[in-house]
Amino acid sequence: MSNPKQDDSVIQHLYFQDDGVIPNHPNLPVLLYKGIWRSEPARAEFNLNRNGWGNSWINGVFDYHHYHSNAHEALAVMSGFVKLILGGEKGQKVYLESGDVVVLPAGTGHKRLEASSDFRIAGAYPGGMSYNTRTGKPGDRPEVLQEIQEVPVPGTDPVYGEGGPLTKLWLNRRF
Repeated sequence: MSNPKQDDSVIQHLYFQDDGVIPNHPNLPVLLYKGIWRSEPARAEFNLNRNGWGNSWINGVFDYHHYHSNAHEALAVMSGFVKLILGGEKGQKVYLESGDVVVLPAGTGHKRLEASSDFRIAGAYPGGMSYNTRTGKPGDRPEVLQEIQEVPVPGTDPVYGEGGPLTKLWLNRRF
């Protein structure tokens, strides 16, 4: 399967503020591609890897707030559905189903609230970056705020590859 026809207007942008526990990203929005891989959701991990997002895995989403301060993350639903809360305890609830992709900039909190029994999701990181898992411990704050700022904008979009909308959208919002 080739990359889907690019239509920037179908990508939802979600912005989150630092809530004192979950830092979120100060400039970059979460990008939500609804139904983008609906025709072949089981190929999500392959597609992410093909588009330059690696160090991938297939599993679920933790049922506690967490974030990655040293890497951006793409999550692609392969089967079933999940309800997540993004941005921390007072963030936004989102419903994702098979074929949906969400891209979380470094620092963006996410937590599983509910999922179907057949829920499976693929996760990947730009250029196959290694990632940490942070939970909002107060002593981490100075270090994680610096790490989040230092994560570069990816060279490829996880859905569209080179020249995809993520790179344009995020480069324009970087600082």
